[in-house]
Amino acid sequence: MTPEELANLAHLRRARDLIDREYARPLDVPTMARRALMSPAHFSRQFRAAYGETPYRYLMTRRIERAMAMLRAGMSVTDACMAVGCTSLGSFSSRFSELVGETPSAYRAREHGAVTAMPSCVAKVNTRPVRDLRSRIREAEREAAA
Repeated sequence: MTPEELANLAHLRRARDLIDREYARPLDVPTMARRALMSPAHFSRQFRAAYGETPYRYLMTRRIERAMAMLRAGMSVTDACMAVGCTSLGSFSSRFSELVGETPSAYRAREHGAVTAMPSCVAKVNTRPVRDLRSRIREAEREAAA
């Protein structure tokens, strides 16, 4: 990597750290881009190239990840939605279902005994939402049928 590429990566990492720390705050791409010392369009392209997803998608994945922990602890779906910085319960539920594969209410109602017995750092890795879950399920079904 060139020194310029390393510097860009350091700037992107600062923006990603902002998202990880301030996920519950209203964050938009221009705010994130300012942290990375880039224009919003350039920042979005560079972030996607470095991390494989857009800044907004990364933010929403982090929010859903945090909401999953809150729901496992028994928090209501509405309270978890608001606590992670989402303002629309419908959008939150749609994104949650897309990433987790079930509704927030169903996830909350399900038994999570194994996860609660794990150290939190292990639980975070093992319960991380998986993007494109539906396509992975369809792929597994095709392989099983073959």
